[in-house]
Formats: sequence, C-alpha cells, structure tokens
Amino acid sequence: MASIFTKIVNGEIPCHKIAEDENYFAFLDISPLALGHTLVIPKQEVDYIFDLDDDVLAGLNLFAKRVAKAIEKTIECKRIGIAVIGIEVPHTHIHLVPINNVGDLNFANPKLEISSDKLAEIAAKIRENFK
Repeated sequence: MASIFTKIVNGEIPCHKIAEDENYFAFLDISPLALGHTLVIPKQEVDYIFDLDDDVLAGLNLFAKRVAKAIEKTIECKRIGIAVIGIEVPHTHIHLVPINNVGDLNFANPKLEISSDKLAEIAAKIRENFK
C-alpha cells in the first residue's frame, strides 16, 4: 500500500508544495514546529533513509540543501535545523525546520496551528526563493 507521502507525490492528497524534480519532492508540514517547516522526500518509496541507494541519498541531501536555502531566504531564523526520524510515516523524509535555538527542533514541542491559506502563502514565498 502506498504511503501517505507517495499519495501526495501522485496528487491523490493535496499539499503545499515547495519544490519537485524527477526524483525528489518538498512540501510544508501541516503540523509544523515552526513557520516554514518542510518535509523533503525521495519519490522512490523507501522506509528507512539508510536503505536508500547511495546516489539517491546524496541527491536527497543536495535537493534538501536547495530547499533549506530557499526557506532561509523566506523565514527569519538563525539556521535551518534538520532531523530524520522516520518512525511515523514509512517513507524516508527529512524535516527542515527554521530554528533560533536548539530547543526549537524538539518534536515534543506543541505544533503550530496554521490555516491552509497561511500555509499556501508561506509555500508561495519559499517557492519564489527556490533555485
């Protein structure tokens, strides 16, 4: 059965897309730790990040870097934190989270409640900065 992320890539479930190429996809997290919290995934459905082929893993990180740079240009923050947890959804994904201190990347923190309209606005701004 396809993961929720594969369904997003296939357009079966809507998302606030940031960027896409033939192998990778980035979209806003709908339960973010911070404004601009983005998920970056390979289109290939592989559960565990370290089961990816080396070239896919390298490409995923390079794609994530481009997305992170776009987030940095859009959301005021000190850094873009990165986390790979991989427990809740069986599809490799990288969390890119705008942070100002180490505690901002704590997934036990309350998630923000952001309207779909506001998420769409943030996604559009990040897309403008994606190169």
